[in-house]
Amino acid sequence: MSATPVHGTWEPRPAACWEDAFLSGNGHHGALVFGDPDDDRTVVTHHTLVRPVEGDDRYRLPPPLAGRLEGLRDRLLAGDTAAAEEFTDGRPLQWVRPFHPAFQVRVRRTEGDRDPSGYRRGVDFATGVAEATRDGWTSRVFVSRADDVIVQCVTGAGLSLGLSLDHRLPGAPAGLGVGHGAVLIPEGALLSLRVRYPGSDLAYTGVTLVVVTGGTTVLAPPGVRVEGACSVLLLTRVRRHTGEADVPAEGRALRDLLDEAPGAYDGLLARHLPPHRTAYERVTLDLAADPDERALPGSELLTRPRSAALLERLFAAGRYHLLSSSGLLPPRLTGLWTGDWDTAWSGAFTHDANLNLQTASAAAAALPEVTEALAALVQRQLPDWRDNARTVFGARGVVAPAHSDGESGHSYHFSREYPLHLWTAGADWLLKPLVDHDETRGGRDPRTAAALDEVALFYEDFLSRTDDDGRPVVVPSYSPENRPANASWGTVNAAMDLSAARHALRTAAAYDAGRAGRRRALADRLPPHRINADGALAEWAWPGLEDSYDHRHLSHLYGVWPLDEITPYDTPDLAAAAHRALELRGAENDSAHGHLHHALIAARLRDGERVTHALGQVLDGDFFHDSLMSAHYPHRHVYNADAAHTLPAVLIEALVQSTPDRLVLLPAPLPAYPTGRLTGIRTRFGAVLDLAWSPDDATAVVRPTRTLRITLWTSAGAEALDLVAGEDRVLPLKTR
Repeated sequence: MSATPVHGTWEPRPAACWEDAFLSGNGHHGALVFGDPDDDRTVVTHHTLVRPVEGDDRYRLPPPLAGRLEGLRDRLLAGDTAAAEEFTDGRPLQWVRPFHPAFQVRVRRTEGDRDPSGYRRGVDFATGVAEATRDGWTSRVFVSRADDVIVQCVTGAGLSLGLSLDHRLPGAPAGLGVGHGAVLIPEGALLSLRVRYPGSDLAYTGVTLVVVTGGTTVLAPPGVRVEGACSVLLLTRVRRHTGEADVPAEGRALRDLLDEAPGAYDGLLARHLPPHRTAYERVTLDLAADPDERALPGSELLTRPRSAALLERLFAAGRYHLLSSSGLLPPRLTGLWTGDWDTAWSGAFTHDANLNLQTASAAAAALPEVTEALAALVQRQLPDWRDNARTVFGARGVVAPAHSDGESGHSYHFSREYPLHLWTAGADWLLKPLVDHDETRGGRDPRTAAALDEVALFYEDFLSRTDDDGRPVVVPSYSPENRPANASWGTVNAAMDLSAARHALRTAAAYDAGRAGRRRALADRLPPHRINADGALAEWAWPGLEDSYDHRHLSHLYGVWPLDEITPYDTPDLAAAAHRALELRGAENDSAHGHLHHALIAARLRDGERVTHALGQVLDGDFFHDSLMSAHYPHRHVYNADAAHTLPAVLIEALVQSTPDRLVLLPAPLPAYPTGRLTGIRTRFGAVLDLAWSPDDATAVVRPTRTLRITLWTSAGAEALDLVAGEDRVLPLKTR
């Protein structure tokens, strides 16, 4: 194996746009760091910053449609394929409240001529520090996971700097109420920026403590000017609030951090490193890349899309960005970052595909911080999910919305073309990663158990109609975000809905023995998946509904990934039909999430060539910015975290898969990377696993925490494997 992979990236030039800015974050605050020595900008974000839209409250509740539900069901079951188009309360399409940046911290140098040579900026994934250097000037920025503060330290000889908080970012709406504050204090200065949204009593306030070593500090509204300093430390927080923020109190809280972390910057960094570094370093990937390529800047590596060094770096960057954007909430469509108020799709949490794809690696890649953030989102929104079930469907239990701003969990974002209020599979889909987490750690979270119980309650009420064979029917039903070729969007028995209902009922039964029999019986009565005339698993199991193959979503293959309902080991005929469905699926608009969702399913179906092709569509498609954050479309169009965060999951699934009683090694190996090592993977049967492979053979080391028997699957077939807690097992195997 070659030298250790690079756990960071670098560039020889400052970021020319916010999309290329290096990223740091702690799951609450985020920072986009440009690294320009002359006008160093750090854009500040926070998960809570979603913009209220004046007069929009009227439509932010689920539509009261329960009284019309039975009439809709009658029409759909009678063959009226357009009936669901009228199942609304007449409201216009209402997007969730948009995520936006707070402001930028600006550090302008005012010295004379400077030597432009020797510039470099980089970000260290293991520390979360973004650093830029030139001609004796250095700026370091990180977002503390320990103290929830953005820390920037600028050092140099005789620094002359202008410091300010600047709200002027692209797309900022007219009518913002903006107020600046700057006061001198013994340490240096306290800067503040208050922004009130138009027509709202909501506001947010940013406060920056400026600590100056050497030199002088004078007021220079709206900020301050520092002359002759050797270092300047800036500590920044932002809070969303009603009324007025207590800026002096915020300043004192920032000042107290210096007492808690002696040594200023170094002390704050020392407090941050244990929680961040420990999480980041749990899992590593080494693809035996060329050391010379590993030394290249990220922008140069991106021009070599099949380079092992690029895939190593994207894997590392994906885990770093996923960790950094998860805390108070899981990652949004843009992770935790944006430099523009006009964020695509409101920078929402898109539940019907994107959120679960982004967090797909959390359990296996040993990032419980991500799963906890997802659990926090679910728990915060459960009361609203109950409203959705009751108001739209007249049922007990919960129904998750397809989109959320992180505040409301009400289902109000829908239209004729996207009847997202009809999607009933969402709660099971969002809880599946939490079930995986429980299996990985070997304990049942009572919060997850309670939420699963409510999902099962919903299905007990909702599955009240039957077909001619007496089987329960999912009606209305919706397969995000597709429609049959010969019908409208709202239909009957979408494959995803059937899989979700079966999984929710059976999993809730496993968590609660008291109601297990009734719930298992209901799950067993649900109709099976349908195989269409093309030999493919149909997206709708209702007779007569024809498939629409060219679509970015693959919701109908929920049973393959992430569920284990359809596998090559237990249900080979259904797996073959699912594989045929995957072969027929088009890429539609080349969305990154579509390609990588395709790859995840292909890995479960043991098709390494298809994984390679889908992954290649993203690597060849110019999806990544210099920051190694990704875009939604090829050629870096529309900043979006789907590809960046999902890519590690694809590589893990191609190399290692597990269930509570099964381990699959090298299910879908990638021929372009014949040698490598993956360490620290967590399995759902309670073990840590390291895997090394070469063109001829491979070795897995399994370190179990439980005593149990599992089935080991390799290219040679299946065999029973007895594991004993605390006793490592070394598993040699052939790769050809």
